[in-house]
Amino acid sequence: MFEVNNNKMNDERIEEIGENHIGTSAESPIRKDAFDISDEEKIEKIQESVKDILITLGMDLTDDSLQGTPKRVAKAFVNELFMGLNPKNKPKASTFDNNYNYGEMLVEKNIIVYSTCEHHLLPIIGRAHVAYISDGKVIGLSKMNRIVEYFSKRPQVQERLTMQVVQAMQEALGTDDVACVIDAKHLCVNSRGIKDIESSTVTAEFGGKFKDKETKREFLDYLKMDTSFD
Repeated sequence: MFEVNNNKMNDERIEEIGENHIGTSAESPIRKDAFDISDEEKIEKIQESVKDILITLGMDLTDDSLQGTPKRVAKAFVNELFMGLNPKNKPKASTFDNNYNYGEMLVEKNIIVYSTCEHHLLPIIGRAHVAYISDGKVIGLSKMNRIVEYFSKRPQVQERLTMQVVQAMQEALGTDDVACVIDAKHLCVNSRGIKDIESSTVTAEFGGKFKDKETKREFLDYLKMDTSFD
């Protein structure tokens, strides 16, 4: 259970991957035995690992402020920050017949993204913009937010996250006509390494009709509209 691959990459290759956000596929790299133990058991194991890390760093865990930190971190990892790793947390993307025959694109803008870079385990913070054109089905607006949240709550690469949101929407709606753009700040860039606090990363995935130049332009133009409501 939970065997670790002993094939080690050299430090130079590890640094290259970490700085260039290399991803392996559109699927998150989750082991087949990932759910052989319960969430409670995972919390216990992670708690001990976090305790070891803090002790190694020289922290005094007898201090009142630090005593509960290992368990707090473990619970946050399993129940919040990385809850999207567990398929049981995948939102049910209920759809409905498009009885009102709305035939234009629907755009859900400014969906908050809180994710974690899988290379340094530092936050990714930004906004996702998701759109689709109905082919007979519509999906609840909040479900679009929940799909973004679910795939965000795991160690991620932004390119993969963008693709996963589109693929989940396509599966739910039964159409390829889905698009997603994500604009996010990566604290692995902003707070370490180059320490560029101003830069952000934009990724996009266009399916079906959204590959058409005019449809893509219409979608991107919607993103420029002012959405402040005073």
